[in-house]
Amino acid sequence: MMMYAYDEIYLNDAMRNLGEAFDYSATVLNISMDDFLDMFIISGIAEQFADGVPKFVSGLSGTELVWEVLSRINRNVDFPAPQTEYNYSTEYWCGWILAYYQWKTKKSFKEIKKYLPMSEIYKLYPTLHEASEEKFIDVANSILERKNLPTKLQTVRKAVGLTQKELSEKSGVTLRMIQQYEQRAKVINKATASNLFALAQVLGCKAEDLLE
Repeated sequence: MMMYAYDEIYLNDAMRNLGEAFDYSATVLNISMDDFLDMFIISGIAEQFADGVPKFVSGLSGTELVWEVLSRINRNVDFPAPQTEYNYSTEYWCGWILAYYQWKTKKSFKEIKKYLPMSEIYKLYPTLHEASEEKFIDVANSILERKNLPTKLQTVRKAVGLTQKELSEKSGVTLRMIQQYEQRAKVINKATASNLFALAQVLGCKAEDLLE
């Protein structure tokens, strides 16, 4: 029998409260969802939420959860009155499904953020908000698998036997830029034409062979 991050009796509360927290922080306090997720993690509450500490998964409302996060990181905000009713907004769904995904996969919120930031979850709303939670799990896991595959730049570079530093020296593209392309921190498809062609020339391939 699979063990989840915490007992399922807390799951509905956890999903609702995290949904409310993202809705409140985004629509009332104008904090972007990615910024709030960062604050949630930095405050230490994300780790306790993931562990199923009752205070955080069910003891606080979504509004109170936001207040607790912001107070822990010393973020001074003039709080409007707490919300007691929530529309099923896109932001609400993003927090709601994030709580489910974390519970089901047992991944930390910090780990999830590396490959599935809130901005990407937001983009999944139109196609997945009426689908089952398990469908979201499948899509999210496929995104993880795809992002863990080596980039075409890395594959070609290793095939010709060059280190990142050697490729940098021969192409004139900075080592940091090459590292960012290979880590997908920067999208090589948006690279300048000069950088793209310089890399391709050294690697003996066409520029389009390096595009993702």
